[in-house]
Amino acid sequence: MNGQLVLNDTYIAVVSTTLPPANSTMNSIGNATAKPISVFDGCEEMSAAILFDLCVQVFNVFLGLPANILVMVTIYRNRREPSTSDMFIFLLAFMDAYFGVMVPISFLNLYYWQSVEGWRAIKFAYGVKDTSGPLFLSCICMDRFLAVVFPITFSRLKSHKYRFSCSGLVLLLTLTYAAAKATDRVPHFERIFTGEILTVFTLMVLCNLSILWALQRSRAGRDEMHPMKKKAFKMVLSILAIIIFNYLPPVALFPFQDSYNPDVFRCYVQPVGFAFVNISSSMQPLIYLSRLEKLPCISDACRQRCSPKKNDEAPPA
Repeated sequence: MNGQLVLNDTYIAVVSTTLPPANSTMNSIGNATAKPISVFDGCEEMSAAILFDLCVQVFNVFLGLPANILVMVTIYRNRREPSTSDMFIFLLAFMDAYFGVMVPISFLNLYYWQSVEGWRAIKFAYGVKDTSGPLFLSCICMDRFLAVVFPITFSRLKSHKYRFSCSGLVLLLTLTYAAAKATDRVPHFERIFTGEILTVFTLMVLCNLSILWALQRSRAGRDEMHPMKKKAFKMVLSILAIIIFNYLPPVALFPFQDSYNPDVFRCYVQPVGFAFVNISSSMQPLIYLSRLEKLPCISDACRQRCSPKKNDEAPPA
């Protein structure tokens, strides 16, 4: 039984799957390092979902990590003319970049270091990813919701102190959740994530649908939507797409954990669900950057050379 707990815990550290029972300890991991450890322990015959999640994490390292760094650089350079959501977007990009940095460390610890402290740090990183993404996206959705649906209230709450307070609360919840996940002391801890993702998913979808409805209603009787409202409409639509694509799979699958075979849930359902959550570390910064008119890494001279030249002369008759 102890050996099975050890293998389960090792598997979690790499692919963010089921947490072991509360009575398992990190010392048992240290005692098991004498035997070969595999990512697929217990799932050798059902490894497709695990491979899928590993590919997503590698994708995040090579694409998501630089994209998140670029988002942070962009927001820092535009700090004199910030939008009200920039603080949330910056912190979300920072947390996703931190998660990307921890992926190669998890592989090094699995195959080379095999350190107890390393396992704790990796599980802490997964706890940060589980909580920071949904909560900061919720803050962005609420910020846009107030701006569009309740503009008068929004104008009274534009002070940065409110966003500092919200960010501080999210960081506190994130660190508390991540620390609890790293210690393995809470019984049935994986159900906390299920409850969190259900609540946050419902809130975000309702907020974004309300925003889209309000923007569409303001267009009634007009041929064209106001450019600023059109920009807000596209932004909210992209956020809604991220929410549905990244968080609908775990919302649809995880609440029915008891109806699955335990091995099927551990080897198939959880890796697939977490893979969709993890890929948000790449999707979110890429969608943000795609909405920018100018990227900080591209100089004006380079942009002029790459853009098609306009012919000032009239074409011959």
